[in-house]
Amino acid sequence: MRFQGKVAIVTGAGSGIGEATARRFSREGAEVVLVGRSERKLTRVAADLPQDRTLVTIADVSEQPAVEAMVADTITRFGRIDILVNNAGVAPTGPFLDASVEDWRSVMATDVDGVFFCTRAALPHLLESRGCIVNVSSVSGLGGDWNMSFYNAAKGAVSNLTRSLALELGPKGVRVNAVNPSLTFTNLTKGMKDDEDLMAKFADRIPLGRGAEPAEVADVIAFLASHDARFVNGVNLPVDGGLMASNGQPKQA
Repeated sequence: MRFQGKVAIVTGAGSGIGEATARRFSREGAEVVLVGRSERKLTRVAADLPQDRTLVTIADVSEQPAVEAMVADTITRFGRIDILVNNAGVAPTGPFLDASVEDWRSVMATDVDGVFFCTRAALPHLLESRGCIVNVSSVSGLGGDWNMSFYNAAKGAVSNLTRSLALELGPKGVRVNAVNPSLTFTNLTKGMKDDEDLMAKFADRIPLGRGAEPAEVADVIAFLASHDARFVNGVNLPVDGGLMASNGQPKQA
């Protein structure tokens, strides 16, 4: 019950890493605000959680008024904010010249503006509670991928914003960290899991030989948000099965 008496906002909480994170916080006693665009998905998650400690808020994080209303609803219901998990994201793929301007704007609006809007709206309350922020970035925010330049740019922004805010807010008592997962089996990657050749390539590159389940990333988010991580600030923590331990050279015979 590490989070008893704490209030945690989780964006993109209707599935994947966000859902797993919301469930983990709730299981450890937190009051949890589930944020997302799909009422159906959020209601499904909330159905299994204690109703007196759960708030469902329909909001598109790319829209500032919706984010500000979400934070106001949180304060009205629970009176405080201790943890913000910026998880909502989209991931368009394809060659740079083939992807559209609309794709660029969509990924920047959700993956970058969403983090900006949520952080700005929640920060006065986090300063009051001396709380923390955990951003969900990606290994794609630490290095480049083939045909994922838009996503790389967005997650690179999240990774470096994490560092900058950690410098600025640490002295004020608010820690800011990020998790950087590699392949994780969520709705964003569900089409990949059925591609045996692609999964074999991932297994060859990831020392643990597989992708992550959402709960395995959620466990690390919970650590970063907990008192156990009280001296951890400004970290982009790969949750990647050892992928980034490599310098990129091929396996030796």
